[in-house]
Amino acid sequence: MRKRSPARLRKLLAQRQEWLDEMATLSLMVRGSFFERFSTCSRAHCACHKGARHGPRAYVAVTEGKVQRQHFVRKGQVAAVKRGVGQYRRLLVLARRITRINLELMRLGALSGTEAP
Repeated sequence: MRKRSPARLRKLLAQRQEWLDEMATLSLMVRGSFFERFSTCSRAHCACHKGARHGPRAYVAVTEGKVQRQHFVRKGQVAAVKRGVGQYRRLLVLARRITRINLELMRLGALSGTEAP
């Protein structure tokens, strides 16, 4: 077991709380992948069948269970959805960092579950 100094514990707990506070700001989070694509329509004589496809149209792909669904993203929502996908990636980074801190606290014998929320 590593040395359990009060200063080290305070530093770990403060860093963990900082990252938990940041997690609370990720309100646009979208667990998915943003992409754009061009498409053809059902009108037989449309120019899209000769190479001038419609688009690009924006989508976000989200997997729920074992099923992936693609959701159309309206033009006015593209920036928010992109930001939300980025926020989800940030959440994963923060979760890994908090896990490392909690493992360190565990090694120090200081992971009690009674820390301030």
